[in-house]
Amino acid sequence: MRYLQTFNSRLRQIREAGRLSSKDVAEICGVEEAKVVSWEASDARQRTYPDVSALLDFCIKTETPLEDMLDLTEPGGGGQLELPGLAFSNSDDLSTALKELEQEIDRIQLSDEEGELLRRFRKTTAENRRMILQILGA
Repeated sequence: MRYLQTFNSRLRQIREAGRLSSKDVAEICGVEEAKVVSWEASDARQRTYPDVSALLDFCIKTETPLEDMLDLTEPGGGGQLELPGLAFSNSDDLSTALKELEQEIDRIQLSDEEGELLRRFRKTTAENRRMILQILGA
């Protein structure tokens, strides 16, 4: 799958074009900065890939079309998107599958209030995070 070969450079180009640091992308996706660095690794042996939720978070929060992140022009692939583990619908009906995808995107999209809470949580100290989690019983 060609996207596995080009994802790292596409992410880096989009990140740099948006003037985002690796830390910014990590905050957007809710992961450690080291994870973003591994997504962009030039050496395929050190490279990892984001899970679907992190990828969708990045696309939604930066208003980046998914097709800009992935190379869908694999020769002979007919533009068919094949992501391992990406199965959001068991339906062969495209309209049903699209409706289910829209519901899934709505489910993971943060409200303005949730986004503000998350931004504040991420900016606070590690000790404050632990106290907040204790208060929440997590």
